[in-house]
This record gives sequence, C-alpha cells and structure tokens, in this order.
Amino acid sequence: MPIVSAGSKVLVTGANGFVAAWVIHTLLEKGYKVRGTIRSEGKGVHLKKIFADYGNNFELVVVEDITKDGAFDEAIKGVDAIAHTASPFQLAADDPEELITPAVNGTVSILKSALTASTLKRIILLSSCAAILSLLPDPKPFTESDWNDQAIEDVKANGKNANQVNKYCASKTLAEKAAWELYNTNKANVSWDLVALNPPYIFGPIIHEVTSPAALNTSTSDWYNSVVRSDMGGKSLDEIAVVGNGWVDIRDVALAHVLAFQKEKAGGERLIILEGDFSYQDFTYISDQPTKTKFFYDSVDAANALSPSPIPSHMDFPKGNPGAGKKGKPIFPYDASKAPRILGPELVYHTKEETTRDMLADFERRGW
Repeated sequence: MPIVSAGSKVLVTGANGFVAAWVIHTLLEKGYKVRGTIRSEGKGVHLKKIFADYGNNFELVVVEDITKDGAFDEAIKGVDAIAHTASPFQLAADDPEELITPAVNGTVSILKSALTASTLKRIILLSSCAAILSLLPDPKPFTESDWNDQAIEDVKANGKNANQVNKYCASKTLAEKAAWELYNTNKANVSWDLVALNPPYIFGPIIHEVTSPAALNTSTSDWYNSVVRSDMGGKSLDEIAVVGNGWVDIRDVALAHVLAFQKEKAGGERLIILEGDFSYQDFTYISDQPTKTKFFYDSVDAANALSPSPIPSHMDFPKGNPGAGKKGKPIFPYDASKAPRILGPELVYHTKEETTRDMLADFERRGW
C-alpha cells in the first residue's frame, strides 16, 4: 500500500527550478495534486502555462524567503507530503555562506514548519552525492553510509579560500545533516518520516523557463558547453575525458521522488539515485546502439554517433579524443544498488544515448 498514494496533495518547493519542474510534471502525470512554491508571482507564469491542462490539481503559492522561520507555515497546510528541492547550486560562490546559509536554513525552516502539521506522511529531501563523496587517494565505492566531512573541514579551515566545489559540497552535506538531526530529534512526535535522495550530476531535457544557453542551470550548462560548443567550453582533451562524478537523467530523479513517496520501506533512508559514471567525452561519440557505457566517456562520443542527428543545426560537434573516457578510472565510484532494491523495478534509468538524443533535440527546438 503506497504511503502517499495518487490523489494526495504534495508540496514541491522551488517549483520553477530544473528538478522541481520535472518532479511536478511526473507527480501530476501519476495522478497527484501539487502545490508549488515560488519566490514571486512572476516566477509562476511559465509553470501555469505548461501545467494548465491539469486544472485545479496544480496550484502555486509565494514563499518569498525560504530561510525565515515559519516561511512554510501556510504553504504546508493540508498537504500529505513534501518534496523539498529548493537549494542553490552554483560553483562560483566567493563566501561559502552564500551557499551554506540558504541551503541549511531553508531545509531547517520547512522541517520546523512540518513539526506541527497533522496531515503530513512523508518529506523527501533532494540532497546530492555531494553530501556523500570525498576525494580519496584510493577511492572505494561510496554508499549511503558515507558523508562528505572533507568538504566541511575545508570550508571551516579556509573560508573563502576553500575549494570552490567543496563550498557547494559543504552546503549539501550540512543541509542534509541538519535535516536528519531535526527529524531524529522529533520523529517520536510527528506523523511523517524523512527520505533523502542523493543524485550526482543531473542531465536531461528542460521544461522549466530558460531563455538562452547562458541561463541554463549549472549541470545542463556544463553539458551544453562541453558537448555542443565547438570549443568544448574551454575544456582540454584531458579534462573532458576525466571520469569524475556519476550522472542520472532528470526524468529518473523525478520518478524516484514519486516512487519514494509510494514505497513504505523508503522511510528513514538515504538513496543514491545514479545511472553510472561519466566523462564528457562519452557524450560526444555515443553509439546509435543502446549500451550501458560510462556516461563521462559517452557524452561527446554519443552526440557524434547519433544518426540521424537530433540537432541538425549543429552538425559539427567537437570530437575531443574519441574513446578516451572509456580508459579512465572513476574518481568517485559508487555502489548505487540500494535505490533499486527499495524503490523497485519501476526505477529504470535512461541510457546515455537516450539522454543525449533528448537533450540535443530539446536544444534544437529552442534554436540553440
């Protein structure tokens, strides 16, 4: 029996974001009702347009500052579940507190509001593999039991001079730790439980409002620059062949939210949502035969091999160093076997080929 079944009302924070828009779409398609939060009325114009066919099953409320105590008190009234996706993701912060403060305070704020909610059954926190991985000399496969304390230590010791990626990683780690601490302290007195979803890099077609490639979210922008632009976004041949983090399709992240609402045994769990590892070289020369090759290797390789090309206006993709990504060893390997066990056989990941084709077709439709 689903713990949060179709017909239930779900609050989705940061509704106009890359992930949130797909979570909303998938929930509505599966028969749920959705209330989304936005920072201003103007942020909701595009969402009202693309979800107009769902009528009264979709609504928006304004929460101007998610970091304030009580910010979500009104928004959570009458909802059965929450998908908290609102959190900053960018790798150019000067002061790490630019990322840490909104991530932690926004998460704590919504959980505090939930403490007195009587109808809530489950809260899903969109965390990240950034809260799990660490840079190790001989990396072992990371699991849901791991935490990125390395990033926190770097930020505490070096402040503005900390590694740029660690600033973001620290924000995700501290926010998720704060969520579990608040939940574990109060779980005997609340009607709901907590689930954390930890995806790595998220790629895929976009449905939220984006007016140009320059306005893309961080992960999609990096993919576009590396795979579509002739200069590979300024990356060297060695850089695009690096097998760094893992990847997952945005549509699979959205589906994982729905499944995590439905599966009772997901309660109290962290779940790595991941298709595999990747290099941007992979996406340039992907074969037109679906395979389960490493994503970093196949981005550049995939784009070149797709026939017919889903983006005819960009026939001359960067070539990089074909096949180079397949020779690398992942810097951040993962054991992602837990999520399929918990969420069930419905969780079927898109392949690199499918994601590459759909992203390029999306860019073509937009004239990019």
